[in-house]
Order: sequence, then C-alpha cells, then structure tokens
Amino acid sequence: MEHTDVAVIGGGQSGLATAHALLRRGLRPVVLEASSTTAGSWPRYYDSLTLFSPARYSSLPGMPFPGADRDRYPHRDEVVDYLAAYAGRLDAEIRTGCRVTAVRRTGGGFEVELGGVGKLSARAVVAASGSFGRPHRPALPGFEEFAGQVLHSADYRSTAPFADRRVVVVGAGNSAVQIAAELAKTARVTLATREPVKFAAQRILGRDLHFWLTRTRLDTAPLGRLLPRPPAQPVLDDGRYRAALAAGRPERRPLFTGTQGAKISWPGGEREEVDVVVLATGYRPDLPYLAHLDGALDAAGRPRHREGIATGVPGLAFVGLEWQRSLSSNSLRGVGRDADRIARRLAAGFRETTGSGRS
Repeated sequence: MEHTDVAVIGGGQSGLATAHALLRRGLRPVVLEASSTTAGSWPRYYDSLTLFSPARYSSLPGMPFPGADRDRYPHRDEVVDYLAAYAGRLDAEIRTGCRVTAVRRTGGGFEVELGGVGKLSARAVVAASGSFGRPHRPALPGFEEFAGQVLHSADYRSTAPFADRRVVVVGAGNSAVQIAAELAKTARVTLATREPVKFAAQRILGRDLHFWLTRTRLDTAPLGRLLPRPPAQPVLDDGRYRAALAAGRPERRPLFTGTQGAKISWPGGEREEVDVVVLATGYRPDLPYLAHLDGALDAAGRPRHREGIATGVPGLAFVGLEWQRSLSSNSLRGVGRDADRIARRLAAGFRETTGSGRS
C-alpha cells in the first residue's frame, strides 16, 4: 500500500495552506481533492460574489494576492485563479478527482480509502475539506409541507431564473443580505430573519475594517476557546445594504410562522403565495469520511477538537473550521496561521516517535 507522511483531505484554500505549512516543516503531504480543481468551493459560489476583505488581507502564506490595487475587493473568479496559481507553485503532490470515502485507524496511523480506486496509508491526517458540501437546512416553522421551490444559497448563481417572481430569502448573514438585495432588482423579495439584521461598517475612519482587526490583533486572538459556538456575525456594509433594506428592496420581515401549499403565513396572520424560498442559512463541517473513526465526530457530525487538534484521535487534525481558533480561521486571510500551527504540532509529534521532521 502506498504510504505518505500526511494525507491532507481537501485541495481548497485550507488544504493548500496546510500543504505549504507541512512542506516548510520537512513533511511530505499528499493532497486529496474530490473535485477537478484546486479551488475548493469557490467556483460554485454565486456569480456576483466578492470578498469582504481587500486583496492585501486575502492571501495565503508565501504568495500575495496579485494586482496593483491592494485595496480592491477581489471577485470570486479572481480567487479561483489565485488558488490555482498557488497550487501550481507548491512542491506537493496534489491529486484532483480523488474523493476520500473513509478514514480508518491502523496500528501505525491511518488507512485512507480513495473512492473505490485504492487506499493510502498515512501517519497523520488533516481534514481540510471545508463545509460547502453540507449546506445547513434548519427546521423552520411549518415548512415541511411547503409546495413552492426551495433551494439553498449553495445552489444560487444569479438573478436570471427569478425575474418577476415572489422570493423569500431566509437568513441574516452576509450572503443572505447580498443575495436578497441582488434579487430585489428583478424580483419581489422579502428577507426573513429571526432577529433584525446587524450591520458593521466596512470602513472606519477611512480604513477597511480588516485594517483595524489586524492592528488590534482581534483577527488572530484565540477566541475559539471562549466562543465554542460561532456567534451571529454582522453584515459588513459600506452603506448600500442598509440603504436597500431601509428602502424595502428587499423588505425585511420576521420569520414566517407556517405554510400551507405554496402559501406562507407571516406573523400577524397575513398569508401569501410564494414562488421560491432561498435558504441562506450557512453550512456545517462536511466530514462523512471520518464516521469510522471513534471519537472524531460528535453525534451531530461536528468535529471533536481543540483549536484544530482532534481530542480523541491522535494524529488527526482539522484546518478551515469556522471559529477553529479565531474569527478568521476559515478565511483566506487567516487559514494559513491555523495551518502553520497544526503543521508545527504534527511535526513535533513525528519527532517524538521517530526523531524525524524539522521545526
């Protein structure tokens, strides 16, 4: 059976940053990516998506985000190109079209099953597959029998299919507000939320918010210990989205109370027919391949870890989890810090058992 130091599962931003960090510490990773590209979930995000952080704060270790304007907010396709270029510069084995179906414990480490096309043994495993493959669809009041069209924001691409339709977007985060405001240009849209939308200024005293997060070190503070559950994050706004909601484009309402057929019931008793409901309700870690590892996941499929190190499975680690260690843990600007920390811990473990690896 083929053997490697570390099997890195996922070839998006988290997996690439992890491979870079492992190589710096003298370990030879194999990156296993289920899709055909090394851009993670970015190619599948909606067409108009732009980063919330400027280019100067949107780089992986060792390669600045390209472009002369360091203060611009890069488009989705720029990120795809950047990640492909980053992968091309890595001196690591990256296998695309290689889906991991199971990871099992063996006496000397792990056995990684590769979708019916073979197996790989590894001394350590880093789960860096993100969450895009597991869209969260929460239980909503009376929603089980809704007869209209339902899709998750993971399936949304552009406004074209929704022109002149009645649409309800559920969610209060950045994606929910962005999608609802975009759809409101061509459709009749309501943003349905449990609580009022909270906004944070994109720029403060002439500087992007990320400048201040970096300057105050809030971006890197180990808040994951203090906030085990991700809090509701405010919508970053330069004023456009707050103005759109104030103008009713989209309108904002409290979450509906039930459905009957294709009709939705609003608080207060009003009922109306709705064509489409878009669930912009986030994602959960996508880790089904760890189901055979006792202690790796809890009953809800969430990873058991402390700042990315699995608490019950020696040699297993995670990179790219939301609030893994800080508020930037699952972002381009922050994932490299967590990846380096994980690589350092794995290399230390290797030295303890074999005397190999470098610091």
